Amino acid sequence: MMRFDGQNPDEIALKLAHIAWEAGRVLRGMENALIDKRIKDDGSPTTAADLAAERLIIQRLSEAWGGVPVVAEETSSTAQTDEYFFLVDPLDGTGDFIHGTGEYSVNIALIRGDRPMAAVVAAPAMGSIWIAGERARTSALPNSGGTDFDWREAKVRPAPEQDLVALVSRRHGDIATEACLSVLSIGTRRMTSSALKFCLIASGEADIYVRCGPTMEWDTAAGDHILTCAGGSVVGPGGTPLTYGHEEKGYRNGPFAAIGDTALAPRLDLPVSASAA
Repeated sequence: MMRFDGQNPDEIALKLAHIAWEAGRVLRGMENALIDKRIKDDGSPTTAADLAAERLIIQRLSEAWGGVPVVAEETSSTAQTDEYFFLVDPLDGTGDFIHGTGEYSVNIALIRGDRPMAAVVAAPAMGSIWIAGERARTSALPNSGGTDFDWREAKVRPAPEQDLVALVSRRHGDIATEACLSVLSIGTRRMTSSALKFCLIASGEADIYVRCGPTMEWDTAAGDHILTCAGGSVVGPGGTPLTYGHEEKGYRNGPFAAIGDTALAPRLDLPVSASAA
């Protein structure tokens, strides 16, 4: 197996950026096609675009790092992990892809042990990408003829005393999440989809994202690492970091809060288990 000991995490993240960008171009090319969607066993939609992007990502990861397990939403969601493994969501925000909002992303994270060490979140329709190895960076996506990214640092902002900006899901509100947010001074609720919420906090555009409903590890791992490297954190009940590779749980997350200013963490009271979908 290809091992990552001694490899620069920032260089790994750059390689992941190119893979995610390529997958994003596949998705963009399929945006206006007649979408043949089906509903999976968990009630979520999937399309031919999800499958096409996932096939490409798995192929590119295998070419670069052969033998490293890939846990991916569509075709490898029950794969077994190892010391190193990838978590892949080829199209996070399939509903937004289908409805044409553009707020979907490509998420890839390399996990070492139970935490990410390199990650990318690309938002093809919005023209933005975020990566993190040891540091978090963001860039506009190159246009169709270009290959160069223009990386700049992604950094969280201090939380204001009043009027926090909370990111909320378009389709996944729940009572437990509202209860967690109610103890904070929320001034603005901004609707945003997919892993973009982690990245907007990492870029200093928002302060908090709470999710008490069900999510999967491939939904959060890349955004978690980017936000953490930008100076924020993603915490579960009791303020503990999220961990990854829980095959015994079907790779399901519990409740979590993504925060830019870690001083907010003690004020949160997350439930112990995720609320129903």
